[in-house]
Amino acid sequence: MEENLKKVALHDTHVKLGAKMVPFAGYQMPLRYSSDIEEHLAVRQSVGVFDVSHMGEFFVRGPKALDLVQRVTSNDATKLFDGKAQYSYLPNEDGGVIDDLLVYRLSEAEYMLVVNASNIEKDWNWIQHYNTEQVEMENASDRISLFAVQGPKATETLQKITDIKLDEMKFYTFQQGNIGGVDDIIISATGYTGAGGFELYVTNDQAEKLWNAIFEAGKPFDIKPIGLGARDTLRLEMGYCLYGNDIDDATCPIEAGLGWVTKFNKEFTNSVFLQGRKESGGENRLIGLVMVDRGIPRAGYELFNEQDEKIGRVTSGSQSPSLQKGIGLGYVEKTQAQPGSNIYVGVRNRRLKAEIMKPPFVTPTTN
Repeated sequence: MEENLKKVALHDTHVKLGAKMVPFAGYQMPLRYSSDIEEHLAVRQSVGVFDVSHMGEFFVRGPKALDLVQRVTSNDATKLFDGKAQYSYLPNEDGGVIDDLLVYRLSEAEYMLVVNASNIEKDWNWIQHYNTEQVEMENASDRISLFAVQGPKATETLQKITDIKLDEMKFYTFQQGNIGGVDDIIISATGYTGAGGFELYVTNDQAEKLWNAIFEAGKPFDIKPIGLGARDTLRLEMGYCLYGNDIDDATCPIEAGLGWVTKFNKEFTNSVFLQGRKESGGENRLIGLVMVDRGIPRAGYELFNEQDEKIGRVTSGSQSPSLQKGIGLGYVEKTQAQPGSNIYVGVRNRRLKAEIMKPPFVTPTTN
């Protein structure tokens, strides 16, 4: 029911900006302010700001914090140092994925885990299940706002309102400091767009001050607020997985292309099974596809080979504003996953031609 939906701290700001608000992951969230295409291109060409405060933040603290992170995540958190973040996932016991997440090392004894909004309760309970050493955990999701300032003009915009040398920050590093007159912001060189930029973690009581400072600084670049619609097309152009579409509780992470964040120099949930899958390669592959025929490969559409045999299905798809073509992600049998080969999307009784392509579909921009 809509009355049970949570609101982000800047809900009223988005309404005043004319956002179309929709239910998403238990929150009322801005879908778009103007048009998805206009907002998408603003991020690819200049700078835009997403309010993604629905995301979840857990703090894990104490001398055994690293042990717990290592136990429940697939990546090797011993590689982290203070000010470094990594992409990872929480495997389940059945060969699937509880969630994907970011792991931040704040200090030797404190980590921040950033999880998907729809999975906050599920992830919390899962991690607590393995917290046998009574590691201190805090679910800070309801007190933290998160703004993603993304695009080739993001660094120039934010540099006006901070003394931190943003152009010296490497991808997947972060610093804590003052930005926009607000202290103790986590400024992270990360994002979900492939357009360069930063993600800023701020307490709810300071969120409006920071938001206003960002938009004032970005005026010369025609900075725009960006909704969930453009967020989806931007991540899809990069081939980034969306939990609930491309990965879920039943998806093998190796088949989803997450072998690069699955490290077997440690024991973690279901690691023996996943190592076997990595060695065998699994049965399916997550592929990218670009339409040759006119059409959009929508999630759920079936995929066929040249012999009209069903070989898989689409998990994410949309019209790419950058390419002005339909693009998608989907799973096919691994013997049918060769980049450059033709594949056919079943749209009602028709077969629309597409080409298998290894993402990203557009060239990413770095800071």
